[in-house]
Amino acid sequence: MFSKACEYGIKAITYIATQSLEGQRVKIGDVVENSGSPAAFTAKVLGALTKHDIVHSLTGPNGGFYIDPVQMKRIKASDIVFAIDGDSLYTGCALGLTNCNSAEPCPMHDRFVKIRSELKKMLETTTVYDLALGLNRVRPYWCDKKFRMIYDNFIHN
Repeated sequence: MFSKACEYGIKAITYIATQSLEGQRVKIGDVVENSGSPAAFTAKVLGALTKHDIVHSLTGPNGGFYIDPVQMKRIKASDIVFAIDGDSLYTGCALGLTNCNSAEPCPMHDRFVKIRSELKKMLETTTVYDLALGLNRVRPYWCDKKFRMIYDNFIHN
């Protein structure tokens, strides 16, 4: 459903958000390690997210990526998707056809309109804060031991 870049972006933002809630800034190497994304790819994704004011970065020895905890409650998952993939998730054809529209629909068009509407609603009502706190409900499987330790910390505190 999401592009690979978008998947990595959501994972990166979730990781950065959990660290930001603990007052930590995250180095790009930590994001790479915990998202499973190649370094150059991660840098590009984080660049797009920084450009859209979803994540911030500071340079220097105490620098890194962070998200303001107050801002986390305002940033929607839909903002992340738009920053990385634009609006293609909401406008593209389910089968990837270029000429699919309501006048010339593909075989899945009408069904996909409903799914797209529900997906859009879900993304627009899920905040970055929700993603960070969601770690206490669903154990992430995409990340390494360090991320799991953070998760375990959330569960047991």
